Amino acid sequence: MYLKHLSLTNFRSLTRLDAELPRRVVLLVGENAQGKTSVLEAIYFLAAFTSFQTHVDRQIVNFHEAKNPLAVTRLVADYQRGKIKHRLEARLILEPTGINGQRLRKEVLLDGAKKHVSDIMGHFNAVIFVPQMSQIIEGGPDERRRYLNLALAQAVPSYARVLSEYNQALTQRNALLKALNERGGDGGQLQVWDEALVRLGAQIILWRIEAVQEIERFASRIHHELTRGNEVLRLAYEPAYDPLPRPGLQLGLKLDTVIDRSSIELDEIQNGFLSQLKGIRSEEIARGVTTIGPHRDDLRFIINKADVSDYGSRGQLRTTLLALKLAEVEWMKERTGEWPVILLDEVMAELDVHRRADLLKYVGKAEQVLLTTTDTHAFTPDFVKQAEIWDVSGGVVQPRR
Repeated sequence: MYLKHLSLTNFRSLTRLDAELPRRVVLLVGENAQGKTSVLEAIYFLAAFTSFQTHVDRQIVNFHEAKNPLAVTRLVADYQRGKIKHRLEARLILEPTGINGQRLRKEVLLDGAKKHVSDIMGHFNAVIFVPQMSQIIEGGPDERRRYLNLALAQAVPSYARVLSEYNQALTQRNALLKALNERGGDGGQLQVWDEALVRLGAQIILWRIEAVQEIERFASRIHHELTRGNEVLRLAYEPAYDPLPRPGLQLGLKLDTVIDRSSIELDEIQNGFLSQLKGIRSEEIARGVTTIGPHRDDLRFIINKADVSDYGSRGQLRTTLLALKLAEVEWMKERTGEWPVILLDEVMAELDVHRRADLLKYVGKAEQVLLTTTDTHAFTPDFVKQAEIWDVSGGVVQPRR
């Protein structure tokens, strides 16, 4: 898979961009705050329909355009998947509502036909790597769930739709739990939402079990190579409802014993999940909230039996993140049959000479890579010679002649 043409209108500081992209490495060169990252953000938005910079879509609408009563941000990608060419378009429309108010409306089109976001996720694939993604490891469980959701939504058909339906059922169930807590009533009313939560949540849990196991296979090998065989990396999926209860291990030395959930069937997860929901029903009514389910899952990173987020050095954090993102690329290729577009934002400055060489070796296998940098000297002369260089300044992108 590769991106042939990118057109942007009023995206961040980029009021207008219309560019043909080569089927190789592109180096976006410029000082900080000139728009380099915005180009990568726009491409990733067309894969995930969300930003890696913000959870609020309206923030990516050009600041000056957003002052107008009606503001439109438009992203259009012409790309080739296999032997078939496609056009993907996303529109973010800020339109007037009420007195001096605005609401954001999102539209997506594939080959000219309007689609629901959850139905189009995964048609165009991209993997993004930025230094601040260390929050996947250092941040809270919500950061790791977000990582899993964005990766799976691109690689697993129907994941985005099922996750959306799960979140809707969760919202309804929490509202009913709160009402029962405040006003009392028949707890049996929860049955319909229990069944919806279990049907959707069990599928999400099963997909996550499979994905974490597959990504770990790549990440462990890559991490072993990056550390010259000195460290062993494991990924530990910790579902809030665990169909295979874990032994009670110490927090600091988790997962001395490998927990294998790969043989668990969907109906086993469903039956166990439903049984546990019924068993804690009175507790959840008392708390007014759903306490178990994939909305509370976590993912941990273990090096030589110690949790990286608790005990890892800065170097271990960077190497773990690098191994994870490179593994995501290979996993997505295995899952979809297509190389994702790889997007790397100022990554070289964070790595030592050996890690830079390792990174360039891995991404060199892909069909298309875009990197941002303030200094081309971070790359070898041969790498720069083979790349196409674009200069970025003041929101204007120009291919270097």
